[in-house]
Amino acid sequence: MSVLRGIVRAPSGRRTKWLVLVLWLVIVAIAGPLSGKLTGAEKNDSAAWLPPKAESTLVLNLRSQVVSPNVYPAVVVYERPSGVTHADLDKARADVTAFNGVTGVQRGQVAGPIPSSDGKALETLVPVNLGSSGWSAAGPAADSLAAIARGGGTGITVHIAGPLGYAADSGKAFKGIDGTLLFSALAVVIILLLLTYRSPVLWLLPVISAGIALTTSQAVIYLLAAHAGLTVNAQSAGILDVLVFGAGTDYALLLTARYREELRRHEDRHAAMAVALRRAGPAIVASAATVVISLLTLSLAELNSTASLGPVLAIGVAVALASMMTLLPALLVICGRWVFWPAKPSYGSPEPTTRGLWARIGQRIAVRPRVVWVATAVVLGAMALGLTGLQAHGLTAAQSYRGHPDSVAGQEVLDQHRFPGGGEGQPVQVFGNADSGARIAEALLSVKGLTGVSEPAQVAGHSYVEATLTSAPDSQAAYDTVDRARAVVHAIPGANAIVGGNTAVNLDVQRATAHDRNLIIPVILAVVFIILVLLLRAIIAPVMLIATVVLSFAAALGVSALFFNHVFNFGGADTSFPLFVFVFLVALGIDYNIFLMTRVREEAQRHGSKRGALTGLSVTGGVITSAGAVLAGTFAVLGTLPVTFLTELGFAVAFGVLLDTIVVRSVLVTALNLDLGRWVWWPSRLYRQPAPETRSVESEPTSVG
Repeated sequence: MSVLRGIVRAPSGRRTKWLVLVLWLVIVAIAGPLSGKLTGAEKNDSAAWLPPKAESTLVLNLRSQVVSPNVYPAVVVYERPSGVTHADLDKARADVTAFNGVTGVQRGQVAGPIPSSDGKALETLVPVNLGSSGWSAAGPAADSLAAIARGGGTGITVHIAGPLGYAADSGKAFKGIDGTLLFSALAVVIILLLLTYRSPVLWLLPVISAGIALTTSQAVIYLLAAHAGLTVNAQSAGILDVLVFGAGTDYALLLTARYREELRRHEDRHAAMAVALRRAGPAIVASAATVVISLLTLSLAELNSTASLGPVLAIGVAVALASMMTLLPALLVICGRWVFWPAKPSYGSPEPTTRGLWARIGQRIAVRPRVVWVATAVVLGAMALGLTGLQAHGLTAAQSYRGHPDSVAGQEVLDQHRFPGGGEGQPVQVFGNADSGARIAEALLSVKGLTGVSEPAQVAGHSYVEATLTSAPDSQAAYDTVDRARAVVHAIPGANAIVGGNTAVNLDVQRATAHDRNLIIPVILAVVFIILVLLLRAIIAPVMLIATVVLSFAAALGVSALFFNHVFNFGGADTSFPLFVFVFLVALGIDYNIFLMTRVREEAQRHGSKRGALTGLSVTGGVITSAGAVLAGTFAVLGTLPVTFLTELGFAVAFGVLLDTIVVRSVLVTALNLDLGRWVWWPSRLYRQPAPETRSVESEPTSVG
């Protein structure tokens, strides 16, 4: 405990503040080169994303014994609306030879060209091994195939569809995710800090501290990925940038606000920072600990991509906390009061928040608090009704992008011109015991939605059978076909058959996501409740806060669903969308709960429950709103990427955070505090003690270490 106390006191010490600065300079000097290696440590292959125990993953593992799991079939689509000519056909045949020369193409396995039934299109199936780079290497491979197919100037339209085409478009959508999100988030943070602080200098200190935190966390994640088996992919690395800047700046705002308040009470800035760290520090640490623990619960997920996301983001938040609780206060104390120019907080000046906007709002709420919280809850409940329109059942390939990428255009051509089997290039794959091949093939012939059942083959010591889907591979009809196929082959005695393929993978991912949502959301609520009980030493307050969290989350999802369906016309949401929104809204939104309620509790011990609620709102309302605006702005930058899921996630979290900070935390919770009075703190000692007489706040000790 004494060591921890010393760490907290170090940034405010007259000499130790310099040691803190030097320590961070050494850390960033070491971390800088390592952080640049994180992209190379990303795992974007199939195994890094899939649920390890799913049936389709088991099929993928069996096939990987003879065929790399990173073989992505490309469907090269040629279309001439007036009809394919002999010259077009000759060109497509010549392309087959050229395709075999492209790096990664499985030579001798290129199939086609295959004409459509109406004679207006051709398709050629080209299996490409992308190696351990996974879909991040799909773009160059697709570009090479497209360059060959489009060469010669014949005028025929060419698209690269199939799994390779989708992977290529995903890779292009995520290309530069780190740079795009980082600079967008940085711009948002700088603008909002300038508006918040109204100082041309002060904003630099949180930004510098957040930048150092990001570099350090990337280095830590790289070392764990390279030497301890931590999985990181492009999605988690991109969200890390947003989260570190968003959460880190939040902690900076909360600490700086309390420091500025204490500068008006203490002539010595070192003493002011010591008090600020002692008063605001526990709430900030508790907030960050709640976020870290909540994120770590994602490790319980079946889906690899979700399970790996939690530890990566938890590391980012932990490092951001360390930076904002040590480096930032050291920088603030080193710079002195002038860094707040032109609104420097002078010693003995009145605290402006006591007569500001939120103080006036608090006084209005205090007139009829029950009416305020009931009316607010009704409005939020009405907003939550939009949940009935939330279509979080998964996105098709076409719905996954904002725009019309080449792979989607190619699939539309395949569907339009009636090629044999809408799922050509993405077959259903079935493995069974070595002697069960004939029975599996016979069973698949009876499955509605399958055609072209292959002859059984021996692969990796098992019988292997393929069949072609008659519907688009990412359609609900295809998913139903996979379920029918599984039901049929599972019923074969002694076959131990399992069904996989790309369509089965997508189906299993959707089901794993639903499982993860149903498991992790209650776990996070339990974790948050326990932390609130321990921190606030009460039962009623945590129950009240959890109820407002759930109501706020439901309202944010409801409004998001209305926008997705009627404004953006997205056509649905990913199955993981509700879980991710919940994690970010609850885990990050709890910061504001903790910061508000710890201050309310502090003031209630001095002045009673009613005065404590009003004072807590007046001194924290502005900073909580500012922190919410920064966090909302950083998440909104996810919309800069042409990926529907990230755009939806950014919108929902940004809207939810603003709703939480402006309405739920500041109005609803304050009204409940005023209405319930000391019952909020039941059964703690604060509930039992009579309201103390109003008195001036005693001066804090001014000595520092």
